[in-house]
Amino acid sequence: MTGLGAFDATRGLAYAPHMNSALIHPPPLALYVHLPWCVRKCPYCDFNSHEPRGEAPFDDYVAALLRDLEGQLPDVWGRRLESVFIGGGTPSLFPPEALDALMSGLRARLPLRPDCEVTLEANPGTADRAYFRGYREGGVNRLSLGVQSFDDAMLARLGRIHGATEARDAVEHARAAGFEAINLDLMFGLPGQSVAAGLADLQAAIEQDPGHISWYQLTLEPNTLFAARPPELPEDVTIEELFTRGQSYLAAAGYTRYEISAYARAGQECRHNRNYWTFGDYLGIGAGAHGKLTQVHDGTILRRMKPRQPEAYLAGPQQHNDQTVPTAERPFEFMLNALRLVEGVPAASFEAHCGLPLAALEPALSELRADGLLGADTERLQATERGLAFLNDVLERFLPEGTPQDSIATPIAWPAGREEGR
Repeated sequence: MTGLGAFDATRGLAYAPHMNSALIHPPPLALYVHLPWCVRKCPYCDFNSHEPRGEAPFDDYVAALLRDLEGQLPDVWGRRLESVFIGGGTPSLFPPEALDALMSGLRARLPLRPDCEVTLEANPGTADRAYFRGYREGGVNRLSLGVQSFDDAMLARLGRIHGATEARDAVEHARAAGFEAINLDLMFGLPGQSVAAGLADLQAAIEQDPGHISWYQLTLEPNTLFAARPPELPEDVTIEELFTRGQSYLAAAGYTRYEISAYARAGQECRHNRNYWTFGDYLGIGAGAHGKLTQVHDGTILRRMKPRQPEAYLAGPQQHNDQTVPTAERPFEFMLNALRLVEGVPAASFEAHCGLPLAALEPALSELRADGLLGADTERLQATERGLAFLNDVLERFLPEGTPQDSIATPIAWPAGREEGR
């Protein structure tokens, strides 16, 4: 088995496509906002982030975001936002006034549920107590801090602009600003990292007492500096021991693993990311942002992509590239998301979200259950512990037979760790 490595697209699912069907109720709707600028591009980062030449055009960009949103409103009339995720880049570069203008503009254009979760990603290297207070007053109620490590030497190898002291200070600033919901992003399997060092890192994160920890393995992504000049990463046996022992650390501290790389205390799960995994809809605004929209009248699923370069986006934020997800690819798309959740999803949700009968997932379901990779409960679609460990092998069973990887509407290289809207 290949674990979380590459797919073999020669294996897959064969079934007769069914006609699209209208949905009684649309899926929940979320909003992802992409702020593309960062102080310095990290060598492992393959996200759409850019180092600005001089000061970034904050006000012009917020105006472009709101024009972008307005152009998409006809697609979502009558629907309200369940969550908002402001990602990047480094959103905490934006001054509170710009974020306040953004949030005010969002509320003027779309209804938000009263308890709408509004997350902002922040880099500890740009953490500012006054900025954090301004974000909180402007309506952001959840902060996701990209700590990555509490080891100064490791942070230097990762090209981060902060140290361990700044990471701890960022948590303190967030709490002082009134944030009760805080996520820490933390990586393991770092260059030269031992089991003891990795566990010390994890323990340092737990000691900060956040409600949520995203703990994920460093991977070498294409088109990054690390891919071009790979660092020496720990052996698989080291990774396995670190991961196994780290699970025990998190469980003992009261964190429940609810997704491949997400751990939360009771009531602190990330609702925005959960919407992705349960195949909800989401608007995407900003340079390189992606969206997914279900057309209620006929069940068509659209993927929408925005121009990646900030300059191109500023020139025409209404531009987008729409792709209809072919009926034959819906099983893969759905399972690609749903099986990331440790608890899985109700089997009935497949038909509700995809407009296809559960039989469209056969014979893959029966084969995977026989192999011990999916749970035996036919009322749920849920990977076993072994299935989670080899999730790519599970997912490839749902690829349409003979489908080349580059024709799948959703990239197979789905972000697997850091909190991220699309």
